[in-house]
Amino acid sequence: MLAYIVRRILLLVPTFVGITFIGFAIIHLAPGDPVELFFSGGLAAGQAGISTQKLADMEQAKAQLRHELGLDQPIPVQYVRWVGRLLRADLGTSLKDRQPVWEKIRPRLPVTITIAVISLLIMYVFAIPLGIYSAVRPNSRLDQFLTASIFMQYSVPSFWLGVLLIVYFCGGDYFAWFPPGGLRSLEYSADWPLGRRLTDLSFHLVLPIFVTTLGSYTELSRYMRSAMLENARQDFIRTARAKGVPERQVILKHMLRNSLIAMVTIVAGILPGLIGGSVIIEKMFSIPGIGQLGYQAVLARDYPVVLALFATSSFLTLVGILLADLALVLVDPRISFGKANA
Repeated sequence: MLAYIVRRILLLVPTFVGITFIGFAIIHLAPGDPVELFFSGGLAAGQAGISTQKLADMEQAKAQLRHELGLDQPIPVQYVRWVGRLLRADLGTSLKDRQPVWEKIRPRLPVTITIAVISLLIMYVFAIPLGIYSAVRPNSRLDQFLTASIFMQYSVPSFWLGVLLIVYFCGGDYFAWFPPGGLRSLEYSADWPLGRRLTDLSFHLVLPIFVTTLGSYTELSRYMRSAMLENARQDFIRTARAKGVPERQVILKHMLRNSLIAMVTIVAGILPGLIGGSVIIEKMFSIPGIGQLGYQAVLARDYPVVLALFATSSFLTLVGILLADLALVLVDPRISFGKANA
């Protein structure tokens, strides 16, 4: 087991390098020049009719800034320099406001991770019981109703659902049950009791978590139902029933235990997917997370910020896959990562 973990960790290195290099090249080859955007929003803003001398000075300033940022070097050279800074835990400096990238990510990362983890827990709490019930009573009226409603929920675009929730439940001409965005009320005070602060935060997170959870929990419930039905046709289930094992024990101990293997494998990509897919939700509900930061960085061609978020997402994906493989042993002790004896 230990040897397997060491091999997998060593394999993470070339995989991470390959993923980040491809992403690095794509980001730098995309249309748009951060230096041009920097000057158009700064030194050159509102300067109509610039003289030839000023234009020459501006071009010289652009070339100097591009040299300072290393953007005049070939992409492989820029990538090697970026990896070197990454190994020193230096994510670079933002091109937009010249602030350290980590200082921009640090206060936003807990917000996005909190929403992703809560959404993940809610997904599994609802998806597993629904999948079990649909598999135990297949083709029943309730199963048909659940199947139809789940597919309808899965087909709803998250951005469209979010807009409807804001329009109907966040004030205006309808209901004012929830705040339309942010994480705190306008009258928020640090002197509030802990219970009141948590209640205020919960009201702000209800709609974003609901929109984040809806599509994924429906997908998970279908995976759970398929896995349960597949295991229900296996010989060991027939044997357990023939031996007189109670049906409840057959379902929960034999069918469910083996079906969880697929659910554990799926979780490897869900959490990074939630973090990467937070752009729409955080932009829609004005949540100060890394999704909103990434959206702003892409518009500004802020390469260091975009690359830092991309590297974080890639690392979480690789670690999630490793943890899911190790969790399989807990679900099914028959799985062994050691070499079989001759």
